[in-house]
Amino acid sequence: MYFSLITPQPGREIAAAHQWMQGAYSEHQWLWKFFPAPDGSPRDFLFRRSDVGSTPRFYVLSKRQPEAFGSAWSVQSREFSPRLEVGDQLQFDLRANPVVTVNCDGKSKRHDVVMQKKKTLLQERGLARWDDWRGEDKPSLYTLAGETCSRWLIERGKRLGYEVDAQSLSVEAYQQHRGKKESMRFSTVDFSGTLTVLDPEAFAGALFNGIGHAKAFGCGLLLVRRKQ
Repeated sequence: MYFSLITPQPGREIAAAHQWMQGAYSEHQWLWKFFPAPDGSPRDFLFRRSDVGSTPRFYVLSKRQPEAFGSAWSVQSREFSPRLEVGDQLQFDLRANPVVTVNCDGKSKRHDVVMQKKKTLLQERGLARWDDWRGEDKPSLYTLAGETCSRWLIERGKRLGYEVDAQSLSVEAYQQHRGKKESMRFSTVDFSGTLTVLDPEAFAGALFNGIGHAKAFGCGLLLVRRKQ
């Protein structure tokens, strides 16, 4: 595996901007240019966009080493083969797409965990719309996102070989994304905190394969470093 940082070359930011197609629904297609392959090849990389000011930065984890195209972009890569042991404590950052699978009329469908919780709360109170709930017990969207998304990440640790330190966990930047088509919508949230490795093999799978869905849109890449 290779871990790479893709950034505009110093002094070539304008040229890079002309090549770079902004938006969650186009970034994945654009990043394919760094991985030449025959049409129909399966995606073999995860990525996370993390801007510094107005400058885009892309962290990429891939089976193949990316290759810079043109002269506007810089690619810095290193081999990624972490040695993990039970009890290792790591600081992490993750942008994820928290969803829950709901069965309805014999069909399974994924739902945003925050929207699904809102729906459940409204049904319990016999309400049709969120704005109809005016009681003092109504949670803010920030609180609702924090609680539901935290639970989503913590529960996944049982099969992915980690345990999150709940006291250190931060849940920020809950956002819904919509594409041109009605069916093209997803949500993202940014997690950070500390975790403990419980099962090195399972956790390595989470590192290499990502966590959750919407990986084609920059979700799932778990960025980790040893706890200082």
